[in-house]
Amino acid sequence: MSAQQPADQAFSASETAPEPASLPTVPGTLVGCRMRKWDGTPHWRFDARYLGQDEHGVWLGYPTGTRFSRPGREYRTRNPGVVLFGEGGWVADLYRGHPRGVMLYIDLATVPEWRAVPDGGRGRHPAFEVSAVDMDLDVLAIQPGTERARTQGDFFIDDEDEFAEHTVRYGYPPEVVAQVRADADALLAAVSAGEPPYDGATAAGWFAVLDAL
Repeated sequence: MSAQQPADQAFSASETAPEPASLPTVPGTLVGCRMRKWDGTPHWRFDARYLGQDEHGVWLGYPTGTRFSRPGREYRTRNPGVVLFGEGGWVADLYRGHPRGVMLYIDLATVPEWRAVPDGGRGRHPAFEVSAVDMDLDVLAIQPGTERARTQGDFFIDDEDEFAEHTVRYGYPPEVVAQVRADADALLAAVSAGEPPYDGATAAGWFAVLDAL
């Protein structure tokens, strides 16, 4: 993988439209979520259950106690979440009962890519995997009235310093920097306005599917 551009990821949804066989179809199917950084370094990894699809993309869900790990750090969630993998360059994690009042956390990323796992789906092994390159910037929505909301606002873009540092370290192309920045600004506007799927009701519907598994 080049330091200038990941070899197998894209920023255009049309370049990476998954084949039907690459996507799960049965609710409850285990999916391995495998994020990484621009240079190929592993980033957050976790397993989640396929919930279904709608006009926004593919929805996964995980219960309280799900293990998230990356090199040098791991933890188990203290709340359930539903995760949206759309056709654009971001991954949205929406929470219920987050202990620090985070309502949603959107990772700016390359377009997610899906694949069926050979011999997967047995026991606790994922039957599918989805991967993307984490592009540093995040869009957050915080429960109003919490300490973090009072200091940073109810909605904001986070990790600007990391994005600036990695732009230099990894040599992000100018067009990639511009695309990630434009996506972050558009997402912040959509989240602030409560547009679907960031309206609360959309996530609630998928939490109901998760609870029924």
